[in-house]
Formats: sequence, C-alpha cells, structure tokens
Amino acid sequence: MKKIIATALILFSFQFLIAQSSDAPLLVKQGKDFLSQMKEEEALEKFKAALKSDPNNYEAAWNASIMCSRIGNRQTDDTKKKEYFVIAKQYAVKALKLNPNDAESNYSMAVAMGRMALISGAKDKVAASRDIKNYADLAVKLNPNHAGAWHVLGKWNFEVANLNFAERAVANSLFGGIPDGDINKSIDCYNKAINLDQNDILFYLDLANAYHNIESDAKAIDTLKKGIALKPRVKDDSNYLLQCKKLLEELQAN
Repeated sequence: MKKIIATALILFSFQFLIAQSSDAPLLVKQGKDFLSQMKEEEALEKFKAALKSDPNNYEAAWNASIMCSRIGNRQTDDTKKKEYFVIAKQYAVKALKLNPNDAESNYSMAVAMGRMALISGAKDKVAASRDIKNYADLAVKLNPNHAGAWHVLGKWNFEVANLNFAERAVANSLFGGIPDGDINKSIDCYNKAINLDQNDILFYLDLANAYHNIESDAKAIDTLKKGIALKPRVKDDSNYLLQCKKLLEELQAN
C-alpha cells in the first residue's frame, strides 16, 4: 500500500511539473496574441507571468524588455520613463544571460539603453553611446535581416552626429571621444531597415527627419507620404502617423 501511495505521489508530482513547465510557452503565446491586438500592457503582463513560471524563458525575457521600452517611451513624465527603462534593461540583462549570441537579446539591450540615453544628461548619454552601438552592431552581425537593429544603428548615427557642444566636450574629456556619427550612415541604416520591413511607420518618420536634417526636403516629403499610407501595427503608430502628417505639412508649407 505504501509503495502504491509513493508511486502515486511521484506520478502526481511529475504531472504537476509538466503542467507547470507548459505554462510559460502558453503565456508567451498569449502575450504575442495581445501584441497582434496592439494591447502592449496586457502583453507585458503575460511575458512577466511566463518568467515567473519559468525564469529561464528567453523569449519572454527579451519580449518583456521591448515592451517596457515601448510603454516607457509613451510616459509623459521622465521619472516614469526611467522606471520603465531601468526594468527594460533588467529584462535585457536576463535575456543576454540566457542567450548572448542571439540578435533579439542584443537588440533589446540596445533599445533599452538607447531609450534611456535620449532622456539622460550629457555624461550618461555619452557613457551609454558606445555600448548601444556595440549591442546593435552585434545584433545585425547575428542577424543581418533584423530591421529593428538597423533602425537602432540609424538612430545612433543620427543622435551622435547631432551631439551638442557640451556633450562632445564630455565625450572627449571623460571617455576619450566616441565613434563619429554620420547622417549619411544614418540614412543608409534607415533605408536598410525599411527594405527589410516596409510597414514600420517609425522607420519612415526617422528617415524623413534625417533627410530634413541635411536639407533634402524633397526626399523627406516622399518618405513621409509613404509612411502616412501605412496602417498602424503597434500602439505607438497612431502617434507616429500624426508626427508624419505634421512634418509633411511643415515641409510642404516652405
């Protein structure tokens, strides 16, 4: 009788572990389903739940990082933004520990650090610059067809090329300078991103801004028209469309 009970307990425990281990993939799938419905907050909760069920779930880790970066970027208060970006970086660190040789883990870290850099002071912005580029470079090395990583490199070149005097002084005095950013390289990277994913509105908006930066407004206008013709895919796209329309009106008025 004791053997029967012991065997039953072992079987129950084994079945319980199987049930538990199957939670994470299901939760990740549910998170992706929410993403397809542009419900990013709900998706994040599913990815967090998947990590709670299985702390080693790589897909949940990098997806949670990207969601925190996106949701944080929508916050109107910089303090709230930073809270999200710090968590985004923590999830990216986890993803890198689980799989350092995959494009998504490196991409998620580049995005998290890049978002934080955009709202940081000169010292922190410059300090993060090298790492952002290194992670994005590795992402495209691991997956040359990663549109998001090419976009990050485009953004990096644009921002570094437009560092102000104080930021460049910090770079030179504290860090011995940083690699030069180049608007033309930025444009090349944005175009690569668009060639790989022709339906991302943000890619067109950023490319148009880069063209406008070098006074190629005819190209900027053409790019914005293409962006405006697209349908929203993610929650931020409605805002990006408004920005595209506003910039287009400004350029056409000149």
